[in-house]
Amino acid sequence: MSHAPVLTPPGLRHVCDLYVELDPIMEMGPGQAGQRRIIPIIGGRAEGPEINGEILNLGADWQTIWANGVAELEARYVIKTTDGALIEIRNYGYRHGPAEVLAAVARGDDVDPASYYMRTTAQLETGDPRYDWVNKTLFSGTGARLAGQVVISLFAVE
Repeated sequence: MSHAPVLTPPGLRHVCDLYVELDPIMEMGPGQAGQRRIIPIIGGRAEGPEINGEILNLGADWQTIWANGVAELEARYVIKTTDGALIEIRNYGYRHGPAEVLAAVARGDDVDPASYYMRTTAQLETGDPRYDWVNKTLFSGTGARLAGQVVISLFAVE
């Protein structure tokens, strides 16, 4: 009888923090899966040990708010690194928490990110050979929604 190998949990390596600037929410109304909305991404920056640069005014977060209050987040945008590479980010995740906390987040109040759940998985892609490692790495993030901005700490899954 063969034994399965002992597998260890993956580690996380901090890659950068994303400060994503947003335009006001565009409410689309109810869709088949829930309340639909689009939040334009108009800029920002990436700062960290492995990726630094500006987030371009090119992208959006397409959200669906489910009947149970969970926000399904699906964002796509671009970082132009300080050394000139373009890195596309496709970020998918969930945000949920107590109704009163989410109402405060929606108003733009200063809310402790530990009081609600905001996690993402991300795929990064580039044609620049200096950053080829992003094409073959999985990423996970933890986030916070602020007034006019989303902040995400992005980690490589090792």
